Amino acid sequence: MAVVTAGTGGFDQLHYGQVPIPSPGPGEVLLSVLAAGVNNTDINTRVGWYAGSVKVGTDSLAIETGREDGGWNGTTPFPLIQGADCCGRVVSVGTGVDKNLIGSRTIVRSCMRSSGFGLTDTVWLGTDFDGAFAQFVKVPVGEVFPVACDWSDAELASVPCAYGTAENMLHRAGVSSGDRVLVPGSSGGVGTALVQLLKRRGSEVIAITSASKRRMIELLGVSRILDRNDDPAAILGEESVDVVIDNVGGGALGKILKALRRGGRYVSSGAIAGPLVALDMRDLYLKDITLIGCTAWDAPVFPDLISYIEKGEFRPLVAAVYPLDRIADAQRAFQEKRHIGKIVLIPPP
Repeated sequence: MAVVTAGTGGFDQLHYGQVPIPSPGPGEVLLSVLAAGVNNTDINTRVGWYAGSVKVGTDSLAIETGREDGGWNGTTPFPLIQGADCCGRVVSVGTGVDKNLIGSRTIVRSCMRSSGFGLTDTVWLGTDFDGAFAQFVKVPVGEVFPVACDWSDAELASVPCAYGTAENMLHRAGVSSGDRVLVPGSSGGVGTALVQLLKRRGSEVIAITSASKRRMIELLGVSRILDRNDDPAAILGEESVDVVIDNVGGGALGKILKALRRGGRYVSSGAIAGPLVALDMRDLYLKDITLIGCTAWDAPVFPDLISYIEKGEFRPLVAAVYPLDRIADAQRAFQEKRHIGKIVLIPPP
């Protein structure tokens, strides 16, 4: 069983039913999917948000069919089994793969650098080829990482996309102990991942979230919380933070940059509040600010995450778990943004 996305559009494009079990080719493994996380990218690809013609945030986009150029890497290969987050158990392997992997519980690196880490070309699970919204998925063996821990399947499925994205931004920006870091959108999957991974680094975290989610973010141990309608520079002071890690975008960018110190770093891997922003170039060049865009994950990112998991240095927040056939309900709940952490789907056994 799997959920096949027929094309761009609404929930009616999600078709749950029987599909053939994939057969692993040379250098591939077949996984029995134990759990699959829900991500912005699954929904954004289904509605075609990545198309250049789209100028609004994800909450404001009118649902239309036929926006096939709105995928992560251009045209999406519909019909497609989506699902960028996978916790699975190896059940068979293709030629050239060590059979000792069979039986291993693993997570899959969602962002695959098929041209090598010297180039920024990417291939994404569930966007460029069939993903984890299924009972079975096949992936290249080099993207499968066995994990030894006592976490639930749902917890492990919360890691790949959100924590991979978060760790990649921190790695790329060189964030370290003592850095004062501002995190807009701190209550989502990537946001809570950022808070946790910053805390394990010893950074000072200032979170931005809504009033309804404030208490839970406080429990993560942040130094300070701002409301999403606050002006960070007015409250914290101009040039008061070392790094901004912003997956929200939209109209707040100008105010946020005022809070960034001279020589600071602004890092982004998303723009859910809107892709078009107003940038005062004087803030950029007079303050020697570095703007860092992050999509392609660097080589150390996923192995480092595995080591953090196995050493117990963080634990993900699972907001809700749904059976795979209720994917529309799960994605509705995701879009309502009342949750904190990850929403996870469980395929049938």
